[in-house]
Amino acid sequence: MNNLLIRKYNIPGPRYTSYPTVPFWNKEGIAQHDWLRTAKQSFDESNEAEGISLYIHLPFCESLCTFCACHKRITKRHEVENPYIEAVLKEWQLYVDLFEETPIIREIHLGGGTPTFFSAFNLNRLISGVLSVSKKHEKHEFSFEGHPNNTSKVHLQTLFDLGFTRVSFGVQDYNEKVQKAIHRMQPFENVKNVTEWAREIGYTSISHDLVFGLPFQTLEDVLFTIEKSNELRPDRIAFYSYAHVPWVKGVGQRGYDEKDLPADEVKRSLYETGKQLLEDCGYVEIGMDHFALKTDSLYLSTVSKKLHRNFMGYSANKTQLMVGLGMSSIADSWYSFAQNVKTVKEYQDLVGKGEFPVFKGHLLSPEDLIIRKHILNIMCHFETSWEAIEMQFPELQTALSRLEEMEKDGLLEIHENGLSVPEKARPFVRNICMAFDLLLQKNKPQTNLFSKTV
Repeated sequence: MNNLLIRKYNIPGPRYTSYPTVPFWNKEGIAQHDWLRTAKQSFDESNEAEGISLYIHLPFCESLCTFCACHKRITKRHEVENPYIEAVLKEWQLYVDLFEETPIIREIHLGGGTPTFFSAFNLNRLISGVLSVSKKHEKHEFSFEGHPNNTSKVHLQTLFDLGFTRVSFGVQDYNEKVQKAIHRMQPFENVKNVTEWAREIGYTSISHDLVFGLPFQTLEDVLFTIEKSNELRPDRIAFYSYAHVPWVKGVGQRGYDEKDLPADEVKRSLYETGKQLLEDCGYVEIGMDHFALKTDSLYLSTVSKKLHRNFMGYSANKTQLMVGLGMSSIADSWYSFAQNVKTVKEYQDLVGKGEFPVFKGHLLSPEDLIIRKHILNIMCHFETSWEAIEMQFPELQTALSRLEEMEKDGLLEIHENGLSVPEKARPFVRNICMAFDLLLQKNKPQTNLFSKTV
């Protein structure tokens, strides 16, 4: 890749798992009645046709991984499991009562934190409790994030029996120096065991999450990690850029110096060389940061142009409503976003009082909804169109004018009624979305809220 273009465009920018992005949600938040009204509206419009999604945040970890930017609570006390599960089930019941009709669950994703911090018995209690007041969609896809060091065969079998067929394992990197820096010591043998157990049990989609740009990481480390992953042949590989945002995430990411991180151009070469090796191994690039075998549903959804993106990342299915359960989780009604409070105690206290634990959110304007569609199209399909009148908005020409320089640099093609992104320019897709991001353009943050785009 042209290093001049990297220097020119490698600036802080959102990852666009939502639009508007969280820093630019309404400062006054969202009135609870607006969130509940739009959640109910979305449920009524889509439950029977496509079902709904659930994201359940399980925040506990036994140790701190310093590269992680997720909301978590570090503890070795497993007695925290019971009260937390009880709170999540109470929160779910609040939504079930709101919806009035039985929810049809298309997707469940367990994230964290470390979902496998919880015992298999307690995960069974959690999911069985959720399903006891809802129905599985006939094409349901349930998934969870498993830590290779503590995911047991019992975890895998228990969740499989409940309908889970997808699992992602956090690998990051196999070099011990890198693992020590990010406080994630994890031998290949552990990853091999959980991958093979999952396959034996019957999981149809197994993913390995790899990260490039980590402290002390070299090109040899990245290639070695990909080669070792390929030995196990996961169906998907997420190849994420490390987001270094210590001003947001605090002490964890200050466990090493910036000089320990690969420079921008070196970091990009880690991705480009890694991407080539993944493609040589038969993996196809999907959207941004994701690769899949041609037999996986993520690839098939790309071919059929059904790929979707939300707070859980890329998904093979689109549901209009995603309910977020647990502390810090974010829910999406398509018309609005709502985030739960960020501490376990406050979350459990509010739910215990029968209150929805939402503390901030955003009610999308008609213009927000149009721009959201354009950004989703660009992030998922590398193209968008404004030929239809409902895809036009007053500032469209201004947004396109911001893309003129990128078009001159060969990073996109603007047509009469749309634009497309050539394959060579996909690393700059976040920059293209930023031109449509009216809230980002209007606010021009003075501090770095985001990781770098390239």
